[in-house]
Amino acid sequence: MRTYQNLVGGRWQAARSGETIEMVCPSDGKVYAAIARSRAEDVDEAVAAARAVFEGAWGRTPAVERGRLLHKLGVAVLEHHEELAQLEARDTGKPLSQARGDITATARYFEFYGAAADKLHGEQIPFLEGYTVFTTREPLGVTGHIVPWNYPAQIFGRSVGASLAGGNACVAKPAEDACLTLLRIAELALEVGFPEGALNVVTGLGEEAGAPLAGHPDIDFVSFTGSPEVGTLVQQAAARNHIGCTLELGGKSPQVIFADADFDALVPVVVNAIVQNGGQTCSAGSRVLIEESVYDEVTGRIAERFAQVRVGSHEMDLDLGALINAKQAQRVQGFIDRAEAEGLPVLARGQLAEGLPEGGFYVRPALFGQVPRSNSLACEEVFGPVLAAFPFADEADAVALANGGPFGLVSGVWTRDAGRAMRMARAMRTGQVFVNGYGAAGGIELPFGGFKHSGHGREKGFEGLYEFTATKTIVLRHG
Repeated sequence: MRTYQNLVGGRWQAARSGETIEMVCPSDGKVYAAIARSRAEDVDEAVAAARAVFEGAWGRTPAVERGRLLHKLGVAVLEHHEELAQLEARDTGKPLSQARGDITATARYFEFYGAAADKLHGEQIPFLEGYTVFTTREPLGVTGHIVPWNYPAQIFGRSVGASLAGGNACVAKPAEDACLTLLRIAELALEVGFPEGALNVVTGLGEEAGAPLAGHPDIDFVSFTGSPEVGTLVQQAAARNHIGCTLELGGKSPQVIFADADFDALVPVVVNAIVQNGGQTCSAGSRVLIEESVYDEVTGRIAERFAQVRVGSHEMDLDLGALINAKQAQRVQGFIDRAEAEGLPVLARGQLAEGLPEGGFYVRPALFGQVPRSNSLACEEVFGPVLAAFPFADEADAVALANGGPFGLVSGVWTRDAGRAMRMARAMRTGQVFVNGYGAAGGIELPFGGFKHSGHGREKGFEGLYEFTATKTIVLRHG
């Protein structure tokens, strides 16, 4: 069994304590590797390495050269595509084909931000006679990245890629459940020529390594994706040091279906939006809102498709795989059990494939109908393959239902009426709205983030790049 080490200042090293954490494969529950169990002293060392290179060679690297290195890293990710996909699938339990898509998207993040690095421009501002005023976009310094376990490679790519493009040095703390892909990508970054210390990766538990990173007095920004509860702690830690943070904290995303929608087109999209990655997706379409006059027809069609969904190991490469760990599987199953005990109609269940490995963390997907608007399935993030269906009366009722609850990350609207589509898109209190579709295969170029309890700040696209830089205003008086 291999033991993986931290990458600090360009060197691979064990945690100072010498302790490790066992890695468990979600598909069979077996231990297959170990990682460093880092603590505050390891984080201190990584931050110091990042600070040194930011104030040294990396801080003087021209934007065009930063872009070239990011492009090389994207190429290296593609050259090691299958190796990285296998790591990602085993780490997370997701089907291999989905892991392959994740690695393709990760490479695209490095390509996108590599191309954007030297296009981060300031502007000239008209001012008083005798003055010339202009702005520049400058790096923040050292950035911390707390990466979750559901899409480790993609989220690493979109946050670290943007930060490096902006000229920052990075310290990443991946989730202890899924971090081997990130360590391998960091190794590739060294191989393509990134300066030692520009990218550091420290593994460990959230309270032992993540918390010291979020609250470290010598970092300048924090990027966090995870639960609202932990996001609150991250934001409080950042506030004590008067630094900014982006928080992407989940959702309870609705798909709103009107009677004039194309049912044939929407059914596979609606089902995929909740079973993708086992429903362990912040933007999962976990609520489907259907106009009353077509509620029975649409739920019938969705149920028929839903019943064909198959759950298997990552190697079986079916519709969805195991959930990340035993705790998560128990949590999701708890939502299903409570809904059934409350008498909510079960419209369909997915199927567990034959020959599943014993010890894997598998849950049968469930579709519930006529869910009360006050039910937990209406307002709490399950983070699993559980879809709840709701009828609505008219457009105003659809807006009220869609915007009800604490989250506001993504929404979908299905209608052939262009005017209604625009009214609904404007009315949705979500960071992204998809019309007659849902999801964008990574959406690397598309700003992503939420309203309300879904967090604040934006990742992806140029908006994500702006988050990792600051505007400096230069006022030149020349008479």
